[in-house]
Amino acid sequence: MSEEFRKFESLADQLKAYVNTRVSQAKLSLAEKVSKLAAAMIAMLMSALVFFLFLVLLCVAGALLLGQWLGSLWLGFLIVAGLVLLLGMILWLARDRLLRIPIMNALIEAMFDSAEEDEKD
Repeated sequence: MSEEFRKFESLADQLKAYVNTRVSQAKLSLAEKVSKLAAAMIAMLMSALVFFLFLVLLCVAGALLLGQWLGSLWLGFLIVAGLVLLLGMILWLARDRLLRIPIMNALIEAMFDSAEEDEKD
């Protein structure tokens, strides 16, 4: 009976070690996914910021150019502001197709791409 307890105790120790290893592996996998997602979001945010700055400067240059052509600086800025407002309304109406769905697909790909790699190991 003592031999059986030792075997059972050994099996219990191995089971504990296995569970601890799996928990550690899950934590590392989650940390990898979160860091990958955070890096992607920061990169997107930085790219969006640079693109926004580019668009602002492009709009100012276009407004100044239109203002020179029309002979009235305020009219150039008014026309460019109207175009920006029209573009904003179009983007707002198409936000699901242009923004929400691609962002959701990118997040799903980032989260589940690593899960498929984990299953292969």
